[in-house]
Amino acid sequence: MEDLESENIRVIIRSYESILKERFNDEDFPTITSHEQLKVERTVDHCYSLFSERLKVDLEAPTLNRYMHEMYLKVSLSSLPTSLQSYDASRPWLCYWIVHSLQLLNQPLSPGDSSIVAQFLARCQSPEGGFGGGPGQIPHLASTYAAVNALCSLSTEEAFRVINRETLERFLWSVRRPDGSFAVHVGGEVDLRGVYCAAAVAKLTGTFSEALFDGSAYWIVRCQTYEGGFSSTPGSEAHGGYVFCGIAALLLLEKQHMCDLKALLRWLVNRQMRFEGGFQGRTNKLVDSCYSFWQGCSLALVHQILASEDPLTVNTDRWLFHQEALQEYILVCCQAPKGGLLDKPDKRPDAYHTCYSLSGLSLAQHPKTGSSIVVGERNELVLIHPVFNITQNAALLASRYFYNLSSAQS
Repeated sequence: MEDLESENIRVIIRSYESILKERFNDEDFPTITSHEQLKVERTVDHCYSLFSERLKVDLEAPTLNRYMHEMYLKVSLSSLPTSLQSYDASRPWLCYWIVHSLQLLNQPLSPGDSSIVAQFLARCQSPEGGFGGGPGQIPHLASTYAAVNALCSLSTEEAFRVINRETLERFLWSVRRPDGSFAVHVGGEVDLRGVYCAAAVAKLTGTFSEALFDGSAYWIVRCQTYEGGFSSTPGSEAHGGYVFCGIAALLLLEKQHMCDLKALLRWLVNRQMRFEGGFQGRTNKLVDSCYSFWQGCSLALVHQILASEDPLTVNTDRWLFHQEALQEYILVCCQAPKGGLLDKPDKRPDAYHTCYSLSGLSLAQHPKTGSSIVVGERNELVLIHPVFNITQNAALLASRYFYNLSSAQS
């Protein structure tokens, strides 16, 4: 059995020699962009070189450092360094990133800690509806999305009861624009995040209505660029985070065929870096572990759309990207020794990159059918719901709870 497992490890991990062939070539025409790319590749090369040597004596590598990540996340839930004081307006996000990451590691919070998080998020809920970035702050769609996701990830009766659906629906209407777009707060900026966050929380909490999102799909499609990706607003540059918001929102609205799927697919498949194995966020940009989710999940959503159209010919055993290469980048290059995951080598870990790296890792491990887990079950994470980015079980429990609540009230 050990021999078979060792052989499987050798098969699924890219060889160091094959990786070296993918190094960037500036063709003797250096630019600022090419200089930065080569600098990152040197740090990544160092990680892969050390890993290649380690693999000669440790066939169980690379290993997901579960315990260290769990400790890092639990400490971050109660205490953060003063250098992160700018996150004071993003406290529901911190709750979401940490709670969701622990769920992915299959290390959920204790009932007591879950109650503390739920009570804190209740203090972030505005009497006007929606959630602010902290207690007493104005309601914001992004904070509302983070708070709802965190509460649904907790999956307790207390957490579900925090969400005031009546005032939430009023808040969603207050930030809706006549053209179907959404401002992130009353009088705030309008971008693609708003539509996605509004649609996601409305679907999860059972406050969705066709009237609320009348015209939204048409506005989303206007954000698709000549490259094929989606931008923050019509006429801007395509970006991985907005690409996810665009295609996920269209799926929530059941209008996914209104966009140019072929152009979107072409843009997405070109975002995986050949040498590093991870994804970049935009054309000619650097690799970043958070795009393991934003880009990887967008590819998975497009894949599922194509498979639903042609289930007999579209293979669902693998996603439309190199799953093992992505897992290698995260496991070999992005794990901090003392816990947490980071953007790229030589960066510091944070809750944001920990959350989206683990989400991308889970996605890469679990195609629509089958699995593809680098090294084996010891690295396996809990399955995510690709549209909401909470676990599949959390999405199911939330949908069931709010459906039953709606049925009882009708």
